Amino acid sequence: MTGYLGSYATLGLLLLASVLFFVTAFSANRLLRPARPADPAGKRATYECGLDPVGGDWAQVQIRYYVYAFFYVLFAVEAVFLFPWAVVFDRPGFGLVTVVEMGIFVGVLALGILYAWRRNVLRWT
Repeated sequence: MTGYLGSYATLGLLLLASVLFFVTAFSANRLLRPARPADPAGKRATYECGLDPVGGDWAQVQIRYYVYAFFYVLFAVEAVFLFPWAVVFDRPGFGLVTVVEMGIFVGVLALGILYAWRRNVLRWT
């Protein structure tokens, strides 16, 4: 398949094959599954490490866990940007420009952490 429409024909064939595979897999699942699956007593009960569950099934999660996870992701992304910067820094012609760019980047992140610190977001209670 060459020419202008050759790549579209290949894409169309791949899409058709994926749709056929999807329909075949779900059809086989519907044909091969049991008509009335067994439902023994206790199958739908909550399971906690082999013990009977204690208390209700509703639990409140504190927002501070998400805040700490967000800060972790934020500074992990910062580290990902710092590694290539360190590699490019020693190349000729990149010295001052890369220092200024990374200073701005780290400065914005420092302002964010200072704001979080001032608002007592990082205080664990």
